[in-house]
Amino acid sequence: MSVTEPPDGDGPPSWVSESRVGAPGAGSDAPPGAAVRGEERRRRRRHRRRRLLVVFAVLFVVVAGAGTWYEFQAHPLGGPGKGVIIEVNQDESEGAVLGDLASHGVIASSFAFRLSFIIHGTPPIEPGLYYFHRNQTFGAVRSVLEGGTDVYTFDVQPGYTAAEVAVRVAAVPGLSDESFLRALRSGAVHSPLQAPGSTDLEGMLGVGDYEVVPGETATQLLAAMVARFDREADEAGLPAAAHGFGLTPYQLVTVASIVEKEGYIEKNMGMVARVIYNRLAQGTPLQMDSTVLYSLGQDGGPVTPADEKLDTPYNTYLHTGLPPTPIATPSPTALQSAAHPPAGAWLYFELVNKDGTEQFSDTYAEQLAAEQLAA
Repeated sequence: MSVTEPPDGDGPPSWVSESRVGAPGAGSDAPPGAAVRGEERRRRRRHRRRRLLVVFAVLFVVVAGAGTWYEFQAHPLGGPGKGVIIEVNQDESEGAVLGDLASHGVIASSFAFRLSFIIHGTPPIEPGLYYFHRNQTFGAVRSVLEGGTDVYTFDVQPGYTAAEVAVRVAAVPGLSDESFLRALRSGAVHSPLQAPGSTDLEGMLGVGDYEVVPGETATQLLAAMVARFDREADEAGLPAAAHGFGLTPYQLVTVASIVEKEGYIEKNMGMVARVIYNRLAQGTPLQMDSTVLYSLGQDGGPVTPADEKLDTPYNTYLHTGLPPTPIATPSPTALQSAAHPPAGAWLYFELVNKDGTEQFSDTYAEQLAAEQLAA
């Protein structure tokens, strides 16, 4: 094949397209500015990817942070703390109960605990008393709520004997009257008001309501009762008052126990205490029915002439002075009355009204007249 050279030897060969020798870009299919627009699209795509990565990173940090926060709420550091009794009232709202748990430090956040309902369901919340610990795990709190009320209450009334208190204790699941009486006589719990060398705590159990928490032993319960009584006696000034009567603090507790049983109502108690002190001062037998009934194991009722002849240390018809131990649990009023009785020369008293009113007399003749009034 022959190739024809241009006449003058200048310019491209005849087989080369003119479009390839024109200005750059001449003859291209891409419109003007296409390269610029493509670069812009690529820049926008890179920017969108960066924004998505930032959003995902932020979401990851938020979710991870929320999860970590929740875990610390559900499993707090440091372990459970001091015990707390929470009362759930009838018709109390769920929010109020959770708020109460949070305010007492059982849970750190009621909101976080409510979130656990999504996973584990809402626990039943029945009215009653529940025993929790501060800084408790959500799982432990749920277990307590699901188990139902676990705090049991009972009361010690003024005038109860230790045996009668033991019967009340026996109504608490996990405790018995035998375990309580064993603790009472064991010497494991002591009051500074006790007679030296004595382990008898009769009459030295504080009155009022008691709450028994899971796992509480008879000895622990007894210790709480004696501690309450000691506070009541101190508040009445009983230890300091004993010296003024020439008696020991323990003997003043015995006086208070007789006052409780013989006085019936508060307005009588101070004068009953004064009768006891007047008779002790004269060396006259106290002649108190309540002490005889105690030796018979009876709470109230008549004392017969035959009963008055029973030879027991508690028969204050036969023996002068105080009985060897208290005969019942005195109230704070009876303790106050024993420590601070009114002045008076009374030696006798008689119940003259069904409302508990008693007539106090200085002489036996006045006492006989009071007995006629009572009849």
